[in-house]
Amino acid sequence: MTLPRLFLAGACLSLCGCGLFGGADNPPLEVVPQVDISRYAGTWYEVASLPVSQQKGCNCTTAEYQRIDDETIRVINRCRKGGPNGTVDEATGKAFIVPGTNNAKLRVQFFWPFRGDYWVIDLDSAYTYAVVGVPNRKYFWILSRKPVMDEQLLTSLLGRLRERGFDTSRAQRTVHDCTD
Repeated sequence: MTLPRLFLAGACLSLCGCGLFGGADNPPLEVVPQVDISRYAGTWYEVASLPVSQQKGCNCTTAEYQRIDDETIRVINRCRKGGPNGTVDEATGKAFIVPGTNNAKLRVQFFWPFRGDYWVIDLDSAYTYAVVGVPNRKYFWILSRKPVMDEQLLTSLLGRLRERGFDTSRAQRTVHDCTD
């Protein structure tokens, strides 16, 4: 594993210790009622996030989900480090469905035995956008099937995150003007 891949994988690894407990001033984080994994599978573009520190310098961030079986999903995270034409950084891991959550809560693993929370907290009925967060509200990701999201929708999603106790003042928009 190259050093950049190690850093990207470390981003997901750091979620392990940060998503376990809800914030002291916030109610428990609610998830969507159900996620159809077959419809959720495929490529998502990160539009905005309150990212982990290892994502610093990432552009054109995507996440690809591939169903392995009824309990496991392959996760492939990619970004370009150092600018839109920077080096491609990729990390592959697995996500495990938390039983009894209708697929709305996952535990993502890039290094055994460490797993981090991945909770789907907002999801469009057409699966065109999703919002993922961690229970302590330190991190979130707004995902879209397209690299660009309608500004009014993005503003609305950020408002809903703020209402749920996330610090959206530190949200970062993801640049997607990369060349392939």
